[in-house]
Amino acid sequence: MPTVEIDPDELRELTSADEKSDDDLIEDLFALGLEFEGRTEDDEFELEFAPDRLDRLSVEGVARSLRYQYGDDRGVYVPNTNSAEWTIEVDDDVPDERPYVTGAVVRGVNLDEEALDSLIQLQEKLHATMGRKRAKGAIGIHDLTMLKGASTGAADSSVRYTGIDPEGDRFVPLDSDREMTPTDVLSEHPTGDTYADLVRDLERYPAIYDELGLFSFPPVINGRRTEVSTDSRDLFVELTGTDQWTIDRMCAIICYALSARGGTIEEVTVAYPDRELVRPDLSLETKTVAHDRIETILGIDLDPEEVVDLAERAGLEAETEEAETTEAETAESDAAALTYEMTIPPYRVDVLHPMDIIDDLGRAYGFNELEPRYPDVGTVGGRHERSRLEDATRRSLVGLGFEDLLNFHMINEAENFDRLSLPTPDDDSADEAVYGVGKPATIKEPYSEDYTMLRTWVLPSLVMVLERNTHRSYPQDLAEIGFAAEIDDSENTGVAERRSVGAVLARHDAAYEDAKGRLQTLVRDFGGDLETPPTEHPSFIDGRTAAVVIDGEEVGVIGELHPKVLVEHDLEVPVAAFEFDLEALN
Repeated sequence: MPTVEIDPDELRELTSADEKSDDDLIEDLFALGLEFEGRTEDDEFELEFAPDRLDRLSVEGVARSLRYQYGDDRGVYVPNTNSAEWTIEVDDDVPDERPYVTGAVVRGVNLDEEALDSLIQLQEKLHATMGRKRAKGAIGIHDLTMLKGASTGAADSSVRYTGIDPEGDRFVPLDSDREMTPTDVLSEHPTGDTYADLVRDLERYPAIYDELGLFSFPPVINGRRTEVSTDSRDLFVELTGTDQWTIDRMCAIICYALSARGGTIEEVTVAYPDRELVRPDLSLETKTVAHDRIETILGIDLDPEEVVDLAERAGLEAETEEAETTEAETAESDAAALTYEMTIPPYRVDVLHPMDIIDDLGRAYGFNELEPRYPDVGTVGGRHERSRLEDATRRSLVGLGFEDLLNFHMINEAENFDRLSLPTPDDDSADEAVYGVGKPATIKEPYSEDYTMLRTWVLPSLVMVLERNTHRSYPQDLAEIGFAAEIDDSENTGVAERRSVGAVLARHDAAYEDAKGRLQTLVRDFGGDLETPPTEHPSFIDGRTAAVVIDGEEVGVIGELHPKVLVEHDLEVPVAAFEFDLEALN
């Protein structure tokens, strides 16, 4: 989970809660869903947070949530904005791979050392999460006074977002003292080397100019001329990316953080060749939530006035509405006819469903205040048969010397397919009969490029653990009974789910026979009949690979991992592995 570093003294200052001890703050933060992970070398709080609450990536956002929790702030707050004096002109030759831009001007910001550090942390955390390591959205923050025309206040001041030749104009990038072309930056500058893959294959590179020349090379690096310091008071914020909604939401989060530092937000006109936008986009969204659903989910009775109060304490606003119901429904319950139109502030990118709002209402009420109660149902709980099978299999694996693991069910395409030498399902060479080759269930709008799909088999996760454990001693015998899934139109849900048993043996003498011996014992523990006819699989060595056939049904694969897979994961010892469907043991 991502973490954010927060200075508790600064948090007290921004919340006007000087009487709060560190322990009090930690308890209050936990109530918001921010878990205390320890202290940094600078004695700051290191807090783990849910990756959907990106508005809490800075001390300003965390302080805002606490002020609502304490009742000091209520309802939806939208900063006032002044009319646009600056324009971002978008040229026709902007690279098609990065066509969108947004921005804002913020004046009168109080940037001391702590505020500047917080702004830098917010920028980099947004890059890593919502911006997908700058691939989907990248942020540039500049000292406005260093841009041509910044001191004149003229309404026609503008910058230009365009595309340039890789060997085009020269500029001095941040953390450098000499002029470079964009190509020079990618090959000679540390930051350029880190993000070179984002632009290297483009015919023209993204660039932003003012009248003095090139000052930003997104998504790679800004120019030194407009570098922000503690002396900066007026800022120019620009964001470029592959999706307008994403960069607009990132911009809103930054504007709210700077507003908390005393900044005044000023609009910017974004002039595309075919349309004009006024940014930042601080428009409000609404969602409808039924009163009876709130009570059902939280398990408490609430008056409409209490719901409105909880919404305001959660930074939302609620207006009651009477839903259309039949006379019988109205007679049965007034609550069934009551709904709320909830207003959501622009920095809340996580509110996608009424359940998200109900969660906010529950936190404002205080989950510790909810009284536990037994469900009003006439059934008795018990262990599911699948769970019994998993536990029995897990005990057998541990008895065979394996260390039991629990990995994430989500993964990305490169880890699931490419790094295991497995073709993706849309590859012409893909054979769906090969274990692990299945059309993955992907996430439409993932928050991280590390987790974009559900894994189609367990082995990639186990090999990733081996890769991260090369500093530990061998042998390393690891096993997991884990979830895997793939698209299947024959299923009601459109996705076929299964539990897989995966295991790896990493040691200097690991061989096919070692893996088969363990597998043979495991299958016999459950009274099954194992066969291992030779087969081929791109993740394993030819001639040292077999299909796993249990009771006459092919359910998996076993063998020695191919040297290409070992090299890809920096493994210097042989690895034998097997994987099969858990249900085969039933």
